[in-house]
Formats: sequence, structure tokens, C-alpha cells
Amino acid sequence: MSDKMINDEALNIIFRDARTRNGWEDRKVTQTLMQAVYDLTKFGPTSANCSPARFVFVESDEAKARLKPHLAEGNVEKTMAAPVCVILGYDMAFYEKLPQLFPHADAKSWFAGNDPLIEETAIRNGTLQGAYFMIAARSLGLDCGPMSGFDQAGVNEEFFKGTTIKANFLCNIGYGTDENLFPRSPRLEFNEACEIL
Repeated sequence: MSDKMINDEALNIIFRDARTRNGWEDRKVTQTLMQAVYDLTKFGPTSANCSPARFVFVESDEAKARLKPHLAEGNVEKTMAAPVCVILGYDMAFYEKLPQLFPHADAKSWFAGNDPLIEETAIRNGTLQGAYFMIAARSLGLDCGPMSGFDQAGVNEEFFKGTTIKANFLCNIGYGTDENLFPRSPRLEFNEACEIL
């Protein structure tokens, strides 16, 4: 075992005891904490450091009212009750920032004009960053409620119109309660999901 391994308590917080929350305390998530979550998230690796994820923290009543019509029925109540709903998107023009993010090679030229590669890279790495985001949030004491039940086209029109950003998934964050908490679903065992060659 590495002497840099985090302890079991930390692993429990991030993975074993963490749950997808549907109920929320009436407790604000500060802007400082939102920024701290991003400031950890940004260090997660992406291919060529492309960092395509973009984050919209939907906190105000006005912003939630804009989001509400685009939510699946089962996601409305919990999202309106959550302190913050984060729209995790990916920027299809991420490669424009590669001269800044990957300056030791002409990485922008790898993508410019190659729409299939742009889309594949943006979705894969944006989703990776979404996972880093949830790990960062849990590490800083927040609970998460990720979900994909929403009208992507509607959210894109409402929040990203005129940009190159597309919504990927949503994640409520805050301080969760056990309200409407489902029993933990089974997970695949190592020998069901893994192979060593």
C-alpha cells in the first residue's frame, strides 16, 4: 500500500457511504464553497488537458424558475428544494483554449475542422470532469444528486443559446437528508466487471 493512500474515513465519505440525495436541508451553499469545488475539479486529468466541462450553478429562485420547465416530472421537487443545481455542460469549442491549456504542442490543430473528434473528446472528457466534480463536492462536505432526467435541447436553449456549450447532465448539491432515500442498489463484483490479462 502506498503511504499516500487516504484513510478509510475519507473513502467512506467519497464512495462507500455517499448516496444520491433526493432530500435537502434548508442550508445555503456559499459561493466560496462552490468555487472550492471547482478549484479541486479542475485538477482532474483530461486528454491534452482539454478541460471541456463548463458549470452553471443554478442557485437563485429566478434561475431555478428558468430550469424548472425543462426537468422531468420526477426531478422537479427535489431540484427546486436543493440549494444549488449545477448544469454540467461541455464546450464544443474547447480546442480554442488549447494554446493556453496545452502550450507545448499545437493541439488546437488536432481538432479544428474534425467535428467527430471534437464531439467525442468533449463528451468523454466533460463527463470525466463531471465525475471529478462530484468527488470534489463530497470531499468538501457536500452531498450530490446527479440526474439525467431533463430536456437537453430546452436547457441548451435556455442557458447556452448563442454559445458552443451543450448540457451533459445535472447535479443537485447541498446538504442531503434521508428523505426519499432509496435503498442502495447492488453493484457488480470485481469478477463480473473486470478482467486481468
